[in-house]
Amino acid sequence: MGKIWAETVNGMTWGWTGVRGTWAGPEAEFSMREMAKLGVNWTALALAAEQETGQSTEIPFREPPAVTDEEVRQAIRFAKSLGLKVCLKPVVNCANGTWRAHICFFEEDVPGEPTWGEWFRAYGEFILHYAAIAEQEGCEMFCVGCEMVQADRREAEWRRLIADVRDVYSGPITYNCDKYQEDRVSWWDAVDVISSSGYYPSGQWEAQLDRIERAVLRWNKPFFFMEKGCPSRTGSSGRPNDWSLDGGPDEEEQARWYAEMFEACSKREWMRGYMLWDWPAKLHAREGASSNRDYCLYGKKAEATVRAFYLSRGARKAGDAR
Repeated sequence: MGKIWAETVNGMTWGWTGVRGTWAGPEAEFSMREMAKLGVNWTALALAAEQETGQSTEIPFREPPAVTDEEVRQAIRFAKSLGLKVCLKPVVNCANGTWRAHICFFEEDVPGEPTWGEWFRAYGEFILHYAAIAEQEGCEMFCVGCEMVQADRREAEWRRLIADVRDVYSGPITYNCDKYQEDRVSWWDAVDVISSSGYYPSGQWEAQLDRIERAVLRWNKPFFFMEKGCPSRTGSSGRPNDWSLDGGPDEEEQARWYAEMFEACSKREWMRGYMLWDWPAKLHAREGASSNRDYCLYGKKAEATVRAFYLSRGARKAGDAR
């Protein structure tokens, strides 16, 4: 990019996992309107395609359960109609439940075994398909991958893929590394913006931000958290990345985590912002929010925490612009 990316991101991830039939219609539009009321100015539209296992080399992204291209286009257009900037974020999952971070193959090709080359050809087709849609629909950012920890070390393949994406998409490109990996990726110079999943436990923010700051300064790139959130359940502030953690509903714990996180991150001048996790295309009932234990903020005490922070941050940004 010839221009330094200097956005303030007051964002929210919307629509995960992108199940076919959920991204268009009244419920989806209601969800996105409610999300916009939080003072968000960006949204990451996050969709998933499913390969069979962690060693599969086919990614059938045109098949269910993935959303259709028309649903993706409708969601982008509706978000823009609400004044939101859009990062399109296609993600690969494994149908057998293996986390994408564990997708892995032999370092050197072995006859008869699946290879990194085969997988990156399939992944490249998947990513380039959505990069073309992002360009056609005017998305303000494109994310080339998410939490691919075992694949992160395949530097040459990522550099080739990003170069191919630039042939079809003209906007800023980011890669969403996993938590604790911000200082481990060796090809940050290939993207325009560094982003990561900021699921850090309460009490660790200063140490983790110090570590991330060293990576940001080393690569001289803008940074924001592409994912960041905490479920509303007892114990989650200590393990905010664990969506399966046992524990009863606890709005207070979630709200405290957000308040602590915002306070710590606000002290860092290099912090561009947050794409919080997450806001589904079909919301739970607001009157039942107190019994919901998931990440979504809708109707919970943390919703007010986020709204106040985003509106205040947006007002400060507007004042600085004047």
